[in-house]
Amino acid sequence: MKKIIPFILMMWLVPAMLAAQSNGQQSREELERRKKELQKEIEEANQQLKETKKSTKESLGQLRALRDKITLRSRLINNINEEINFINGDINTAARDVKTLQKDLDTLKAQYAQLVIYAYKNRSSYDMLNFVFSAQNFNDAVKRFQYLKQYREYRRRQADNIVSTQDQLNRKIQNLENQRVKRSETLKTEQDERATLETDKKEKDEVLAKLKGREKELVTDINQRNKDAQKVQAAIRAVIRREIEEARRKAIEEEAARRKAAEEKRRREEEARKAALAAAAEKARAAAAAAANNNNNNAANNTPAPVKPAPEPVKPAPAPEPEKPVTRSENVLEATPEALALSESFEANRGKLPWPVDAGNIIEHFGIHQHAVMEHIQVPSDGIVIATNKGGAVKSIFDGEVKSVVVMPGSGYVIIIRHGQYFTTYVRLQTTRVKKGDNVKTGQVIGTASVNDIENTGEVELQIWKGVTKQNPEQWIRRR
Repeated sequence: MKKIIPFILMMWLVPAMLAAQSNGQQSREELERRKKELQKEIEEANQQLKETKKSTKESLGQLRALRDKITLRSRLINNINEEINFINGDINTAARDVKTLQKDLDTLKAQYAQLVIYAYKNRSSYDMLNFVFSAQNFNDAVKRFQYLKQYREYRRRQADNIVSTQDQLNRKIQNLENQRVKRSETLKTEQDERATLETDKKEKDEVLAKLKGREKELVTDINQRNKDAQKVQAAIRAVIRREIEEARRKAIEEEAARRKAAEEKRRREEEARKAALAAAAEKARAAAAAAANNNNNNAANNTPAPVKPAPEPVKPAPAPEPEKPVTRSENVLEATPEALALSESFEANRGKLPWPVDAGNIIEHFGIHQHAVMEHIQVPSDGIVIATNKGGAVKSIFDGEVKSVVVMPGSGYVIIIRHGQYFTTYVRLQTTRVKKGDNVKTGQVIGTASVNDIENTGEVELQIWKGVTKQNPEQWIRRR
């Protein structure tokens, strides 16, 4: 049992150690991936800031870009600190390995020194031969010869172990030095990022102070944007209600046509049943007349007439069973199989839908949030606003039918596309390439983004509706 326990412990510890090593490797790879993503996003924020700075005065775009930079750089610093923690762990592990190898090397050298001293004292070949030939018998002499051979082999292996351990020790020492250099470089990078972060914070505070000096202008802009957004929302709701009423009307017409067809079918079946009954009655009357005539003839000839079985009465047709209603979706916007399939396909792509633009970043999120400058003011958003290239192509994010193309004051062109019970709305377009009734495909260009002269960028707003309920587009489009 004592021999089995160590084996069981080894079987349990080895997989755990390998799993821990694998998790550590995965964590490092994840850190490196996140680091590259953050650096790329910081570059995009820098480019966005560079574009907004071309404006003649400070703007909300500059403030947003600076805040994005600060947030991303803070995440990058945290990422670097986690990387430093890994490096410190590697240094500690390498230091322990060096210490262990040094101890093993000292032990091997001490053991080898004893072997050398012993060999020196017994270096005479005469002594070795004397040791062999002084055996009591031949078998004993063979054993002594084997012992001397194994002893020499053991000395050779000890020398090889010393050389191998020395090589391992040198590699570990070099690895330790490399890790220390890497830690030093990473710490320098972290310090540089912190210095840049402080510079960004100072610039953000300066822009914020200047924007607060234009509070009256910003309040006017907020009020105007809210009015424009309400008009857009009213137009969208009107289109959706019209689609609902149209779908309901078609459903009622289809149900009425279905009932009329069923009633006509029942009428024809009833007429056929009555005709069958009349024919059966006529046949019975003819059979009765023929029987009476035969009876008279038989009476005259005193011959009894054969008795014929009475014809079976025609059974009335069974009453038709009440028709079961056609199974349909409770949502009238999914009343047709095509609309239902489109809705299900749209839902299946939740979180995987493409962006409406090739390049850009979200500058206004869905829902109610604080204003970037006046934090006491709550700003509602019916969708997400994406900053992109000026005049950049805007694409449909899913297959569907264009239900409306209108021009809204302050919001540019507005395109509404239906996908079963879902609707995607594209606001703030400069031009359009589709018209009402067009069928579009995923990724098809439907227009171009508007230009924000103050921000010096292009803008497009994406809204997603499920019936008359607004959805958060960020939960539907894929992450970048």
